[in-house]
Amino acid sequence: RMAQNGTAQNGPVEGTASVPQPLKVQDIRHTKIFINNEWHTSSTGRTFPTFNPATGVKLCDVEEGDKSFYVDLDGSIKTLRYYAGWSDKVHGKSLPIDESFMCLTKHEPVGVCGAIIPWNFPLLMFSWKIGPALSCGNTVVVKPAEETPLTALHMGSLIAEAGFPPGVVNIIPGFGPTAGAAIANHMDIDKVTFTGSTQVGQLIKEAAAKSNLKRVTLELGGKNPCIVFSDCDLQLAVEETHKGAFYNQGQCCTAASRVFVEESIYEEFVLRSVERAKKVVIGDPLDPLTSHGPQISRRQFLKIMDLIDSGKEEGARLEYGGVAVGGAESLFIQPTIFSNLRDHMRIAKEEIFGPVQCIFSFKSQQEVVERANRSPFGLVSAVFTGSVDRALSMSAALDTGTVWVNCYNALHAQTPFGGFKMSGHGRELGEYALAEYSEVKAVTIKLRETL
Repeated sequence: RMAQNGTAQNGPVEGTASVPQPLKVQDIRHTKIFINNEWHTSSTGRTFPTFNPATGVKLCDVEEGDKSFYVDLDGSIKTLRYYAGWSDKVHGKSLPIDESFMCLTKHEPVGVCGAIIPWNFPLLMFSWKIGPALSCGNTVVVKPAEETPLTALHMGSLIAEAGFPPGVVNIIPGFGPTAGAAIANHMDIDKVTFTGSTQVGQLIKEAAAKSNLKRVTLELGGKNPCIVFSDCDLQLAVEETHKGAFYNQGQCCTAASRVFVEESIYEEFVLRSVERAKKVVIGDPLDPLTSHGPQISRRQFLKIMDLIDSGKEEGARLEYGGVAVGGAESLFIQPTIFSNLRDHMRIAKEEIFGPVQCIFSFKSQQEVVERANRSPFGLVSAVFTGSVDRALSMSAALDTGTVWVNCYNALHAQTPFGGFKMSGHGRELGEYALAEYSEVKAVTIKLRETL
């Protein structure tokens, strides 16, 4: 599909954005609030616009909820099927106790669960939240991100079509300070689960504590270390860290933000990483030839460009990229690679949430563990090595909720996911997530002394 000169045949060229055909307003069917399997207009009469980030064109206006009641697809299907299988397997235990007593435990639903989800994976995050919540017998109120409400609202139409009882899943599009805050503060919501920034997670936890002490699950930010040892499969490490850094334009909490490479292979790793980044095709996300789309919004775009500029100013070496692509209103940023970094630099410490790969060098295993753990975040990490012993020792030493060995972004419905430190608490996915959506009740019975 690629011509000899490196340009895509009948598609976008490297480093340039094609102009996608705008989605027609009549193609969008669901823009209202979804409650009790019915579509409602906002009680305030307010709406808010939704835009296509690739073109800046307004798609439609969505009803705004307030203080009232694509790779994603495969993962979402697997998640829902996995938790559907758990629905009749959530049970307690029979416990042996002293004297003539018998104790049974029951796992009961928490109740009404509020789910506040982000814009970067709107379908997948929707599924991650409702899957375990529903399998444990709860009802759910979902607030999608204001940038991406249409995916959740379309899911609402499928939920009604599938025959869910009214009120089991409700969808309230709106803004964080209003609709999101209402969920966190509401006295009749028993649990809130949030995926997003650490700063907003702190606000949600505070609101939950000040209201009814509702249970909270938080999946927050990350500044994730990838450690590449000289005995690894070098090209595999280059490929996996490239995907980790630039997947979804770097708009991932799991982004491979800090790549530490052993000194003896550092220059070769940087060279190969740059060559790999040059093969990225920037353009319309709906074009199958495209591998790199726009950032989500102007605000996010400006934040990323500010951090890129700070890297240049603080003395990091810009190996590739570092510029916007397209016109003045474009939201496309060329994949960017920095080398020669120091740990005190902003791009070495702050979560960028954009297509920026930072490559550091290290000399010893002890040194790199200390540097990798020197972060308030602890979401994921990765180790690339040919040594099983080193893989095991490193996985024990790294302060992260997930450690990937010779792979990256290997997420599965069966595997728990969540962070240490300021990356949050609680777990998504797997059997572990069920504990976040159920209450354990102990029933102790006094038996008769004689039969």
